[in-house]
Amino acid sequence: MSAPSQPHMSPWWSPNLHADRRPFLIARNSITRAARGYFDAHGFTEVECAALQVSPGNEAHLHAFATDMIGSDAASVLRYLHTSPEFAAKKLLAAGENRIFDFARVFRNRERGSLHSPEFTMLEWYRANEDYRAVLDDCLRLVSLAASAIGATTLAHRDRKASPSAEAEWLTVADAFTRYASIDLLATLVPDPDRDALAAAAQVAGIKVGADDTWSDIFSRVLVDRIEPHLGIDRPTVLYEYPRVEAALARGTEHDPRVAERFELYVCGVELANGFGELTDPVEQRARFEGEMSEKERVYGERYPIDEDFLAALAHMPPASGVALGFDRLVMLATGANHIDKVQWTPID
Repeated sequence: MSAPSQPHMSPWWSPNLHADRRPFLIARNSITRAARGYFDAHGFTEVECAALQVSPGNEAHLHAFATDMIGSDAASVLRYLHTSPEFAAKKLLAAGENRIFDFARVFRNRERGSLHSPEFTMLEWYRANEDYRAVLDDCLRLVSLAASAIGATTLAHRDRKASPSAEAEWLTVADAFTRYASIDLLATLVPDPDRDALAAAAQVAGIKVGADDTWSDIFSRVLVDRIEPHLGIDRPTVLYEYPRVEAALARGTEHDPRVAERFELYVCGVELANGFGELTDPVEQRARFEGEMSEKERVYGERYPIDEDFLAALAHMPPASGVALGFDRLVMLATGANHIDKVQWTPID
């Protein structure tokens, strides 16, 4: 007896599906033009960072695509498609660039869903010698600009809405844990992460904790389950001052060594952007990378190389702030699209 046939799904390039998606794609083009206009008006230079890199990034839970680069002598070397243009962009800052942005095509393996694609566009930009609140202000302006570029008065994702012109809510990560989970997060950072203290607090809050869960595992579960659904409702939310252990590329704050100059911007419960006051100490950066890769090896059985050229450039890089914004997600929020495939011209099959 033959197996039942699978329901036929029309490909994205079928004329009827393309006609349904085309209004979202034309809106994407309008938002792209508006964003470029914003950066041009504020003295930024557009750059194009190479996607093929020695290291794709050194965060434990980011997964890359690897390839063999074969030279004219037929010798091959391992290279990766970048998960972010960050390393190359910071080398440009070390070279003397001051304000740069990149509409970068980036690649992340093991990621697929309504908000995730293995290949997507990351709008990333940097300001040399400027505080991270400067790039945060850029983020908020771009959210409003994206809506106005297509005549949208509301940002939407599924059943959640927000006003693009409303004043943003500012919330520290510690305050968010207190408000939505009744957990004193900073008490579990004394100054190093106390796994058992966070586990006990999470269990009191009714959150399941596994015996092999690390401090970071528990932190992420509380954030995703209890906090993120409340963020960016009616207005954008700036979640800032992440624990240093959750900010591998950000410098620490001056007022509290337990937290770092890292923020994330949420709209309609969707994480839209991730930014830092950039860490420029190559010694500390190496130590953080090694820690991240040790965790990656423990969990996934692999580790990525460290880009020594990046660490060398970091010693020459000026103080800077930078941010990565999921451009496809911005278009989704402005148009109300419910799946990332609707806003990508040629989505991954």
